[in-house]
Amino acid sequence: MTIREQLNTIAEERIIILDGAMCSVIQTLNLDEKSHRGAQFAGHPMPLSGCYDLLCLTRPGAIGAIHDTYLEAGADIIETCSYNSNSISLSEYGLESMSYEISAAAARVARKSVDKFSTYSKPRFVAGCIGPTTKSASVSPDITDPSKRSTNWDELETAYYNNARGLLDGGVDIFLIESICDTLNAKAALFAIGRLLDERNVDVPVMLSAAVDESGRLLSGQSLETFCISVLHAKPWSIGVNCSFSASILFPHVKFLSEIVPCYVSVHPNAGVPDKFGHYNENPEIMASELNLYFKEGIVNIAGGCCGTTPGHIAEITMKAFDYKPRKIKSFLLKNTFSGLEPYYAINNAIYINELIHSNDDKVLKKALTEGEYEDAADIARDMIERGESILNIELNNETSLTAFLDYALLNPYVAKVPFMLTSSDFKILIAGLKRVQGRGLAGPVNLKNGDAGFLARVKLIQRYGAVAFVSMIDEQGPAETKQRKAEIENRINKLLEENNLSFDSIIFDLVFEQDTPDD
Repeated sequence: MTIREQLNTIAEERIIILDGAMCSVIQTLNLDEKSHRGAQFAGHPMPLSGCYDLLCLTRPGAIGAIHDTYLEAGADIIETCSYNSNSISLSEYGLESMSYEISAAAARVARKSVDKFSTYSKPRFVAGCIGPTTKSASVSPDITDPSKRSTNWDELETAYYNNARGLLDGGVDIFLIESICDTLNAKAALFAIGRLLDERNVDVPVMLSAAVDESGRLLSGQSLETFCISVLHAKPWSIGVNCSFSASILFPHVKFLSEIVPCYVSVHPNAGVPDKFGHYNENPEIMASELNLYFKEGIVNIAGGCCGTTPGHIAEITMKAFDYKPRKIKSFLLKNTFSGLEPYYAINNAIYINELIHSNDDKVLKKALTEGEYEDAADIARDMIERGESILNIELNNETSLTAFLDYALLNPYVAKVPFMLTSSDFKILIAGLKRVQGRGLAGPVNLKNGDAGFLARVKLIQRYGAVAFVSMIDEQGPAETKQRKAEIENRINKLLEENNLSFDSIIFDLVFEQDTPDD
């Protein structure tokens, strides 16, 4: 049985238990600067105290002992001590070049503990923990400069790739991208993991977990619903919520989540709210009692703890979960489902692309973009949306202009709330735009002009960036000018998708002007 098959079998039978906090337990050890450094980093020029991931190299026995206590408490899945084992976060300690080594060490330590406790009747698993990094690709650190970002897609993808590569080489069974506060960061992580798994030709289940505010929104502005729409293209094994607040506060958000995602649902909340000394106020009994409502309602498949939790919390949660059945997965179709900061569900089976491209409003917007009036263009886009535009078409063949406009538009919540459709004859420009958009929009046009292979490659890449390819009715013979020719192209494309295991929601056809198209 593969790891995925084992996990699925268990998840259908009972609630899976995730471990609790790593940092909270490490802090009780009172490790000093020397303990963090060890012999290997004795001469490192920057302070290392607080870089807990480094302990996987310098104090692996201490980290392994923590894993052991969580496994003894009943955890089925333990997370590696690698929350900050990416080059972006590690740069704060001058350790950015050590990302792979620390990630691999974290996985090896966890693997050793899991192999020690795992049995035929109760297998245990290692989840490679991938944190959000210390930077956001969507949120500007300077409100006076819309182009300002702390990081970008390429930097994130490289950081996540090396992080995931180390975890995989160290022996993880699962990837867990957690505490997601920016969907664009998460999409870059998913892209990096997808690239790695393709290169290795292996299947590793991916868990996603978001951190939200009390209204259920991520820091980057998306609601849980739009977050899910934006990441479901990657077919995660589970989606959930972690950190943020106590279980009682997160309950309505997880309940909503359980109703809309076609995968398993997880939750690992904090042990209440920390006091002024940083101590969390919920003991194991209180927290387990709050999670008991989740179990009674049947809204989760995986449960554990985040900040402030200990092996004692996990032991209590394990006992509570034992008496309940897990949530049943519900169907959810992505077809014609898009997102900006808000969701958009298209009513028809096709979006009439040219009606967006050739509208009068679109021409005004395109003129402002062409003239480099990006702030004015964002105001025009806002007005279009206020008048009822559901999808914003951005048609440009200049990468600098496209990215500059997106910087303005994506920081304006009245514009960013709708999905974007990126239109360009230059595919590289489309990719540059997709690297900036956290929602699920459209990109194209894509067609069969250069044959099947070129078409499939572009559709796959657009889907991997979390968007939908809009397909124009063109093949090697040129544009389809009759209903019969359009039907032939549509049938050919549907067959290609099926033969190549691509979901039908990865594309949308442009069927405009069909009413004016004569039959043969």
